[in-house]
Amino acid sequence: MKDSGNIRTLIHDLVFNLINMTIKKSYYYLFYKLYKFWQVVSTPKIWSDWKAELCIDALILLLGASILVYYKVFVNRYFHFGDSNLPVIITCISISLINYFVFHHKSQWKEIVIRFDAYPPESHKRGSFVVGLVILAVIINLIFAFYLMSRVDWSHYR
Repeated sequence: MKDSGNIRTLIHDLVFNLINMTIKKSYYYLFYKLYKFWQVVSTPKIWSDWKAELCIDALILLLGASILVYYKVFVNRYFHFGDSNLPVIITCISISLINYFVFHHKSQWKEIVIRFDAYPPESHKRGSFVVGLVILAVIINLIFAFYLMSRVDWSHYR
């Protein structure tokens, strides 16, 4: 009986670590592809790492905004976003700080770029397609959320 608990714990830890590593690797790859994008389109080719992080920050904020809109449309139509900008500012600073420590503290971004540069070109083609789809999905998701919000007759909830 004691061994089955250990096996369950081991399996749980293994699955959790696998999912965690996949999410972490995907997040790093998103940064890598955005970094490479900014390396190609920027003149001069400076601060591409910061531009990539800023894009990730923006994607997270867009995703968060769409979640809040969905909450307002489907769960609580009386929910008010508030008149203060303080929660938005705190959220933006928090996301930026987290991404700073993920990518820039101790220059981890350089290791990420070196690691993914070693991947074969075929995987980069697929990866570019997937990253493009993710970015497009986040943008379309926000547009759709605002569309749903526009379909509600808000005069009943004021």
